Amino acid sequence: MTFIWDPIRLVNLGLCIIILIYGFKNYKKDKNELSFYIGIAFGLFGISHLALSFGASKSSLITDLLIAVRTAAYLTVLFALYKFGRKRSVEN
Repeated sequence: MTFIWDPIRLVNLGLCIIILIYGFKNYKKDKNELSFYIGIAFGLFGISHLALSFGASKSSLITDLLIAVRTAAYLTVLFALYKFGRKRSVEN
């Protein structure tokens, strides 16, 4: 695989890594599940950006896998928001 220099993907990858790290650090510190799920979701987005940076979009099988990874990331964010909303409604 050849690395494809794309500044947008690299910035996105870097930000995904930072969010992943902060999500895990906040979870370890406060046991906040929302931080954990958001960190996981952005870790999945980071995998997608990394794979695309190495030219993975040339194979339809890999493209299907990347669609599944991104869908899992979005569903993880939705799950985190659902849990957050449910927790807030119980508190009120």
